[in-house]
Amino acid sequence: MLRKRAREEDNAVLIDMASLEPGNGSSYGSTAHAAEAGKQQVAPSRVGSPAQPPIDFVLVWEEDLRNQESPSQDKTDTHEIWRETFLENLRLAGLNVDQHDVQDKATAVHYVLLRAPWAVLCYYAEDLRLKLPLQEFPNQASNWSATLLEWLGIPNILLEQVPDTPPEYYSCQFKASKLRWFLGSGNQDTFFTSTKRHQILFEILAKTQYGHEKKCFFGIDQLLAEGAFSAAFPLHDGPISAVPENSQVLGLTQRQVLLQYWARWSKWCKYQPLDHVRRYFGEKVALYFAWLGFYTGWLLPAAVVGTVVFLVGCFLVFSDVPTQELCHNSDGFDMCPLCPDCSFWLLSSACALAQAGRLFDHGGTVFFSLFMALWAVLFLEYWKRKNATLAYRWDCSDYEDIEERPRPQFAARAPMTALNPITGEDEPYFPEKRRVHRMLAGSVVLLMMVAVVIMCLVSIILYRAIMAVVVSKSENAFLSAWAPRIASLTGSVVNLVFIVILSKVYVVLAQVLTRWEMHRTQTAFEDAFTLKVFIFQFVNFYASPVYIAFFKGRFVGYPGNYHTLFGVRNEECAAGGCLIELAQELLVIMVGKQVINNVQEVLVPKLRGCWQKWYSRRRKAGTGTHPAPWEADYQLLPCEGLFHEYLEMVLQFGFVTIFVAACPLAPLFALLNNWVEIRLDARKFVCEYRRPVAERAQDIGIWFHILAGLTHLAVISNAFLLAFSSDFLPRAYYRWTRAPDLRGFLNFTLARAPSTFAAAHNRTCRYRAFRDDDGHYSQTYWTLLAIRLAFVIVFEHVVFSIGRLLDLLVPDIPESVEIKVKREYYLAKQALAENEVSTRALSLMLSLATRPTMGLGFCLLSPGSTATKWVKD
Repeated sequence: MLRKRAREEDNAVLIDMASLEPGNGSSYGSTAHAAEAGKQQVAPSRVGSPAQPPIDFVLVWEEDLRNQESPSQDKTDTHEIWRETFLENLRLAGLNVDQHDVQDKATAVHYVLLRAPWAVLCYYAEDLRLKLPLQEFPNQASNWSATLLEWLGIPNILLEQVPDTPPEYYSCQFKASKLRWFLGSGNQDTFFTSTKRHQILFEILAKTQYGHEKKCFFGIDQLLAEGAFSAAFPLHDGPISAVPENSQVLGLTQRQVLLQYWARWSKWCKYQPLDHVRRYFGEKVALYFAWLGFYTGWLLPAAVVGTVVFLVGCFLVFSDVPTQELCHNSDGFDMCPLCPDCSFWLLSSACALAQAGRLFDHGGTVFFSLFMALWAVLFLEYWKRKNATLAYRWDCSDYEDIEERPRPQFAARAPMTALNPITGEDEPYFPEKRRVHRMLAGSVVLLMMVAVVIMCLVSIILYRAIMAVVVSKSENAFLSAWAPRIASLTGSVVNLVFIVILSKVYVVLAQVLTRWEMHRTQTAFEDAFTLKVFIFQFVNFYASPVYIAFFKGRFVGYPGNYHTLFGVRNEECAAGGCLIELAQELLVIMVGKQVINNVQEVLVPKLRGCWQKWYSRRRKAGTGTHPAPWEADYQLLPCEGLFHEYLEMVLQFGFVTIFVAACPLAPLFALLNNWVEIRLDARKFVCEYRRPVAERAQDIGIWFHILAGLTHLAVISNAFLLAFSSDFLPRAYYRWTRAPDLRGFLNFTLARAPSTFAAAHNRTCRYRAFRDDDGHYSQTYWTLLAIRLAFVIVFEHVVFSIGRLLDLLVPDIPESVEIKVKREYYLAKQALAENEVSTRALSLMLSLATRPTMGLGFCLLSPGSTATKWVKD
């Protein structure tokens, strides 16, 4: 049943929330109730009371003391009113709010330190349905490679003992009325971990108003966007002071343990301490690093096989008969001009290009394409198993279906409430029909941006064609011979520049559109945002390679009847074929993007960090004091989330799989990059970023479905690449029908210019095509076309059939995990049944106690029975 939500005037109430006492209806309500709860004693048993809770969150804003009468003074005053209202509402929510100021002659930096009292933590832990531990059991982390090496008796150099290994727990949703059943409930200082406290504080900050509710004046995110605050972050676990490389000193903080055993470059060959990462940063960050490490490990066999295939191509260059015919033919072949004003040229001048093309275009490429297609299928299947194991161990298997709460921004803006059919609670609701309309409007914007990308691609095609003509007219023999390659290479660089610029623009636009669509949960929000950006980035990154692979050289025409685009003659493939151009394009975009990203991730944080530290030292010059923890963390960079990290790796996965037939070295470059990427990202999170708010997740989200889509697309792409862009099938056809040693194959692939063209230029020439002397397609062309189409169908069906078979043979959830899940389900049913029996026995006992024969009632209970324990409790 839908109910319109009543909107109130300006006050501290955001949404009606229930009081702390159990059973008072909806879990959404006023932050003021938490303040009421803060005055009550929630815990019946505890060890002492902390004199002051730890700092849970820090808010920062800067004030310019020089321009007090500037034109922007009105905006500054508005921000001041918003901040005062916001902080006052935080106090009404029950938080302790302290302020520390640091200033010099020009600038004042204001730090607001937020602490949550015990009662507020208990209230929101129950409201957010946080899971807390009931019972501890030993850590059961395992790795298949470690198990295999141990079984084989081989020393495992990847294994390293990391101190302070987090234990595993049986956990359940927190209930304040059942506090004593939770592990560690006697100590208020340590009962809520730092990550749980940060989640609670962020929930409060995201819902608190700072102005009129109808104008959507609420939440710390909005204040940060408006510039009222400069930063909002939880504190790191102590300073990141240098730890000696071989230090085994006890008492390291969680952050120092991660630096010592994870974020060092020297740990590139060690397993990642994922349980430590999960404890400090949350499940979402830990799952990203788990996936990245898993993907990098699987790249190793692909890189080895790809390198072997490339080396085979290197040996074939010097023994390939058609290549030797091209390079050592003294007479050569007179080739038709590449443009109307260009001269005739000898095919032997393109010897180097033909040899380079042979590196990637040979029989081993077919085997490698089949290998990579099956590799991608197995990679996804085994990642599903790995993900299921981690989700079970980290207790987040049912997070998205049952536990995940509506986003705070959604909860505050939703126009009505509705009953959640799973939890049975009233929750904010946004009509699905209105959301669909907004998503359709966003799709129109996406199509417009895709059209912009296609326009850029057309401009690059024209640039290549014009540049090839201009360079080919050069008097320099080298430049004239290499004109197509120079045009192609510079076009690739220009395309990379377009890619980077358009990516920045659309990411900002996609964020605005996704917020407008009003998605209920954070997972749904991120999935919608990811899908929008990936579709655009897919077209942005892959448009040029797709054009080279499947369209370039297909619509050229023939001498005397060339096809044009806007008056410019269509491009044709160079002497080495389009496959070598595709390999060049892939290396420029993939490796170039990786280099740019790594330089940005190394230099930009360093430069920004040095600037902030210098600026802070200058402000504190002369004081002689060390910066406080919140000042030191403010000098770090804000954490920008995992979206760009995932996007970079998934686009790389596409290059590795979709176009692998053109570049067998792609997995090797990806592997080398990822070895650096893991430690680079780890160092950023530990040393250079402010600590992010820990978030839960049960998988890598929509990225998995995108990877599955890329895997299917890779099979189709490689089938067409081998059939239409490679010389594999023409060579096989020539070997079967004419000469097994391929002598004369080069002449077989060249057609003669029509007689009208030869008469007009007073000489004949050759061009690459399967046409007759009149320019019409020959019988060989149609025969090869049938063979190519048959190859595509057979290749696809074979790969998809084997992939489907592997999918059936490899279960998504390991048998050990399924047994544990069934065991827990069985124990839960037993506990429920025992609880029902105990309740009935207790009711019978109480009814008999009111009769003269009440002693018989007590005789029904044995001293050690569960019902007796409930009576004592």
